[in-house]
Amino acid sequence: MSTMAAPSQTPVIAHFAGEPRPRFRDLCRMEWIKIASLRSTWFVLVAAALATVFINLNGVRSDLQYLDYNLAHPEGIMPNGYHFHFYYDPLFRSLSDIAVQLMMLGAAAIGALTMFGEFSTGQVRTTFAAVPKRGGVVAAKITVLCGITTVLAFIVSLISFLGGQAMVASRHVGLSITDHDAQIAIAAYTLVVPVCALVGMLFGALIRNATASIVAVVAFLFLLPSFFGGDKYHWVKEIGHLFPGSAEGTLTFWAKDLNQTNGKWPASHLHAWLVFAGWAVISSVVALVVVKKRDA
Repeated sequence: MSTMAAPSQTPVIAHFAGEPRPRFRDLCRMEWIKIASLRSTWFVLVAAALATVFINLNGVRSDLQYLDYNLAHPEGIMPNGYHFHFYYDPLFRSLSDIAVQLMMLGAAAIGALTMFGEFSTGQVRTTFAAVPKRGGVVAAKITVLCGITTVLAFIVSLISFLGGQAMVASRHVGLSITDHDAQIAIAAYTLVVPVCALVGMLFGALIRNATASIVAVVAFLFLLPSFFGGDKYHWVKEIGHLFPGSAEGTLTFWAKDLNQTNGKWPASHLHAWLVFAGWAVISSVVALVVVKKRDA
């Protein structure tokens, strides 16, 4: 009895002589179409952006009545008899940590969606059939995702900062956009958003499930850092400094307020920038390796 050989399971991709290979800008255009065609993507990003601006400007507005009183009485006395001089932090409200968490959450959710969305629907098989080099597809996803989130976060940061400073300008306690501290804070407020988008892409590539990916990224960005707060143990604080939100807080902290401190063991600005760069690189590399090694 003769046996028949099993057919090969390896897909064959036919390339026609007159058909050009897709260029990187073609891949970026493809990813842009995928993101732009989803209404939910823009709804999440725009809603998070508007909410962030509203919280920041409303926080500055609510400070005005207290600001007027404190400016009229700059020398204060604490209940324990301690004398202090009033300083107004022009970054605390206009670029608040609570508000930017909405942008971080929205970007992380969209980052996870760009990865697990295609895998859950099976569309990724069509993508890889058209573009066998998976590394180029992932690089295009990263480029488009970072481009969208960076531009939107910069607009939000600029509106929040300029709007907040305009509201306190008559009190002469604001910062100019040419101020070095202001420029660092705006840059940090902007860059933490695409970094969180890449972290979301990392979890989307690893888990490939909508609910599990969102829960995991929320736990990582917002729940887990709360276990590494306080100043009791140095090593606990050092771990806490490794999260993107902590790095953003370090860079937006206004050190000229002599009544406030950034903790017992504050991180340096260099450390915070390295945290941003580290998570961006780790997320990109891991997502690339996972997509290339695992089946579609």
